[in-house]
Amino acid sequence: MKQYLFAKDILMQRTNSQAQIEKARRFIPGGVNSPARAFGGVGGDPVVIDRGEGARLYDIDGNEYIDYIGSWGPHILGHRHPAVIDAIEQALKKGTSFGAPTEMETEMAELLCEAVASLEKVRMVNSGTEATMSAIRVARGYTGRDVVIKFAGCYHGHVDSLLVQAGSGALTLGVPSSPGIPQGCTKDTIVLEYNNVEQLQEAFEERGSEIACIILEPVVGNMGTVIPDDAFLQATRILCTAHDSVLIFDEVMTGFRVAYGGAQQRLNVTPDMTTLGKIIGGGMPVGAYGGRADIMNVVSPAGPVYQAGTLSGNPVAMASGLATLKVLRDENPYPKLEQLSEKLAHGLSEAATKAGLPHQMAQIGSMMTLFFNEHPVRDFSVSSKNDTKRFAKYFHGMLDKGIYLPCSQYEAMFVSAAHTEDDINQTIQIAEEVLANLN
Repeated sequence: MKQYLFAKDILMQRTNSQAQIEKARRFIPGGVNSPARAFGGVGGDPVVIDRGEGARLYDIDGNEYIDYIGSWGPHILGHRHPAVIDAIEQALKKGTSFGAPTEMETEMAELLCEAVASLEKVRMVNSGTEATMSAIRVARGYTGRDVVIKFAGCYHGHVDSLLVQAGSGALTLGVPSSPGIPQGCTKDTIVLEYNNVEQLQEAFEERGSEIACIILEPVVGNMGTVIPDDAFLQATRILCTAHDSVLIFDEVMTGFRVAYGGAQQRLNVTPDMTTLGKIIGGGMPVGAYGGRADIMNVVSPAGPVYQAGTLSGNPVAMASGLATLKVLRDENPYPKLEQLSEKLAHGLSEAATKAGLPHQMAQIGSMMTLFFNEHPVRDFSVSSKNDTKRFAKYFHGMLDKGIYLPCSQYEAMFVSAAHTEDDINQTIQIAEEVLANLN
């Protein structure tokens, strides 16, 4: 393997980032606009980013990083992809928002319905949280029932009824249930163990006639990457069908990531409803929820279930998302993404083995997690035993050598089509040095 040169003994200087975060804390809670950015799981101050280009990020101190978060998932093509930037620029020439229908909204809806098996009709919103909140409201309205099943460690946005044993930033900050949520909001939420078929069957035996829906990440990305057992995923489909409940796949992270048609295409299980976000906006704020036509026809103004949004489907976001999805459809970078991701996952795992560190590597498509855990991570009870202190040392060691990883053991890392073999080789070499110093 080619040997890469990097500063082995000189830590990157981030004085400008530190000063900016101190200033931000005066005006923004914690200095950040999302807890996932706060370095709460690794300690220290966040890096303040100036710009992105391809597979690289550059901070306000001029440091360069190979980026493996891609804005937490959206940048599957890398930063500033020419087709995406051009589409945004062309849209801006016409205006930013009209509060009225545009052709691009219909084009986006048609493209999503063609790509994702479960979608017959779809409604655009502005975030993944808005998508999951709306999908649950629709499922309850469609079934006339109240009870929702979710799984410990799955994060579906900061929806009141779902912020119970949530993953992602809620795990990192040690607040699985947030103050400010009335007890009544969660009384109809049943929390089960991911990958546990027996628990799921028991829940339906006891309360099947009350259950409006199951919502789950078909591949979890918010307690680290957790891949479902086939029997578990099949059980969610069988039980929902048998009890006339709605099966909702939260594909905000996995949609167009693990396959063009999402995890449901890759794992061959079709839900009744799907929520999307991240990649479908190409870096702009976008979410969507959709499903079978009979379910979606209860949404206002076609039906009685109310949901609205002033900026939903705005033309700039639609242009960015459409450009991204068309590149994915027409150029098919998925074989390359799979090959690079498998190489990176294997290299990181080998480096940890060589360093004598207990670990697990989970990888599917272009998302993965290196767990500092001696046991295979199948659910939250195992993931909660990850060695987060060791992860924090690993994270900062990689960051100081120019590798930008998710700042939490409970987040997935992502490979983009802008990454190269050279990027992967360099990352593995750096990981070997960093991991060797963790014992």
